[in-house]
Amino acid sequence: MKHVVITGANRGIGLELAQHYHAEKWKVTGVCRESSAELDAAAEQVISNIDVTSKEDVDKLVASLSGQSIDLLINNAGLLQDEVLGSIDYDSIRLQMEINAYAPLRISEALLPNLQAGSKIANITSRMGSIADNDSGGRYGYRASKAALNAFGKSLAVDLQPRGIAVAQLHPGYVKTRMVDFGGLITTKESVEGLIKLIDNLNLENSGSFWHSNGEELPW
Repeated sequence: MKHVVITGANRGIGLELAQHYHAEKWKVTGVCRESSAELDAAAEQVISNIDVTSKEDVDKLVASLSGQSIDLLINNAGLLQDEVLGSIDYDSIRLQMEINAYAPLRISEALLPNLQAGSKIANITSRMGSIADNDSGGRYGYRASKAALNAFGKSLAVDLQPRGIAVAQLHPGYVKTRMVDFGGLITTKESVEGLIKLIDNLNLENSGSFWHSNGEELPW
């Protein structure tokens, strides 16, 4: 049985991914701060009370997964906050960097012993992390943290290629989730359908790329 580990799995895109892989008969491990009834039903293993910014909690996650092979790690946990030029909250930027960029790198590195040739890492990023695509400004913390995640993911792809592990940076689209007050353009189901296709097609030849869930390759 294949094994997927998903952070931020208790709601939104993470929950939709968990439910998809559960239906496909994968072993699903959902990682979250607080579980939900829906996640409990979809995941064979729920590891809750995990703050992805905490080294101690990541150590707890590693211990909970000791001896388990992971075929797919999906770094999905994220935070979106806004800043206004002239009154920027730098603590907000720092927190977004911790959750959106540092945590996926920390978790990927910590779980390397669980990965093997053929395993994949999918980082759920955002096209707002594209510097070339930024024509509206603002969102300093979110843009910077997702750009950093893209850079981390690209380096991971290069460093892990000799081990046979592929890495992708995936933009889910503008999705109707709580993060955007359900004001998106597509549903979590529509987003995940696209993400799954990209994950299925991920290999060592296209590892390190940055894709939209609709299949479009995005500019850095």
